[in-house]
Formats: sequence, structure tokens, C-alpha cells
Amino acid sequence: MTSNVIITSTETNIKEAAKTLADNHIGSLVVVRNDQPIGILTGRNILYALAESGSSEEDRVDLKKVGDVMTNYIIPVTPRSGIQRAVKLMINNKIKKLPVIDKGNLVGIITASDIISAQSKLIKDIQSLLEGRGRK
Repeated sequence: MTSNVIITSTETNIKEAAKTLADNHIGSLVVVRNDQPIGILTGRNILYALAESGSSEEDRVDLKKVGDVMTNYIIPVTPRSGIQRAVKLMINNKIKKLPVIDKGNLVGIITASDIISAQSKLIKDIQSLLEGRGRK
């Protein structure tokens, strides 16, 4: 889980949001209103908006706001949900990012990449244990 979640609002310009994603090497921003998560903006949302953009005023992607293109719901987990629950939610909903909510507050985000990294480390630790190099 990443606890330093970068957030945005529905009124943020798409270009500014895309720059935030690129500058921070991340794939999503949690969208908040009154400090409560209400949606998520992913790089894919921005790509779809770009692909659908046109030259008319309402179709120009550079004039769109986060609220125009974001996924307007979240599928959260809690800090106690466990990795199996997170994986099941990701698979069942075909998503790669889950905001972590504790007592109504956004406390982190867990991504498919986080899970893969954690599992790789666990496998290496178990391999060390099986080879007799485990920690005591």
C-alpha cells in the first residue's frame, strides 16, 4: 500500500492532472470532494478522453475537467481487508487500483503492482527459509 496518496478535485483541468501523473510516475489520482474520495482518475481515463476529443468547444480535451472523464465511484478496501480480498476485488471488477479507506478517511491506495512486489518479496523470503537461510 502507498500511504502518500496524491489527490485531485473534479475541477482540475485534465492537462494539469496528466502532468501530475507524469511528474509523480503514477497511474491514478483519487478524486475528492470535501476530503471524501468520490472517484478515481486513471491514465486510461485520460487516453479515452483524448481519443474521443474533437475540435468543438465541448469536445476539446484540453478544456475538460477531471470530473468530466473520471470514474465516478470507488471500490475501496480497508487496512484490514487482506491481500486476497484486494486481489478478488481487482479481478472481479477488472481494476488495478483500490483506495484504502479507514473510518471514512483515505489512508492509502493499493495497486496491482504493489501486490506483485509484495508477493515477489514473500516468495524470495520463503525460498531463503526453505534453503536454510531464513532469519532467526
